[in-house]
Amino acid sequence: MEIATLGALAALALVDSTSFGTLGVPVWMLVQPRLRVGAVLTYLGVIALFYWLLGLALMAGAGALVESDWLAGVLDSEPVLWAQLVVGASLFALSFLFTRKRGEARRAQRGDRPTRMQRWTARAVGPNATLGTVTGVALAAGLVEAASMLPYLAAIGLLTAAGWGMATSVGVLAGYVVVMTLPALLLLGLRLAAARQAEPLLTRVNGWLQRNKDEMLGWVLGIIGFLLAADAASRLFGDAETIAAAVPFLG
Repeated sequence: MEIATLGALAALALVDSTSFGTLGVPVWMLVQPRLRVGAVLTYLGVIALFYWLLGLALMAGAGALVESDWLAGVLDSEPVLWAQLVVGASLFALSFLFTRKRGEARRAQRGDRPTRMQRWTARAVGPNATLGTVTGVALAAGLVEAASMLPYLAAIGLLTAAGWGMATSVGVLAGYVVVMTLPALLLLGLRLAAARQAEPLLTRVNGWLQRNKDEMLGWVLGIIGFLLAADAASRLFGDAETIAAAVPFLG
């Protein structure tokens, strides 16, 4: 195994560990007056298993794509590349709508009404919460965020390109999803070991995540859009000089 690849995967996993699904919801569960340790562990276990299984499916699909000349030809066709360019540019433009100021305006307009995710999470920490409810919340969070987790998709690409074999890749992917849950697990341990001292920290972390989740989503959409558009443009027009020649105002 290449140390550089493993280091890159670890870094991507730590970035993924700060998403709303892997950190935001668990922190919200940790700041409740009554800590339900079983609910937190169940949530983290389910979301880790969800991403592990999703990663296996994506790796299988990516492997088939690499081995299929026909599929590779379709994805490299001009109509598909133009569609990719339009989607990338649209996502990049859309990212500017997700700012902290706009998020604050939406929250002010909504008032005290909880969001859908807050209603789901409330069910997971309420007095009548069951393991089935917690499992449903974890799956919902995974499904909502899966499409926007750029580091995770990049990690799947690295694993596919590494050529380590399925058994090794499955094990490395399992380690990846464990690292994704580490910050939340560490905060849970801190909450259990020193509840009084940990409460102000957890409250600040929860407040920061709530205030900046719109801006974080905007950054993710912007990066995804830019990379999609840049990849499509490079394959449609060639190098930078060719692109500049094709688009006069860049020259």
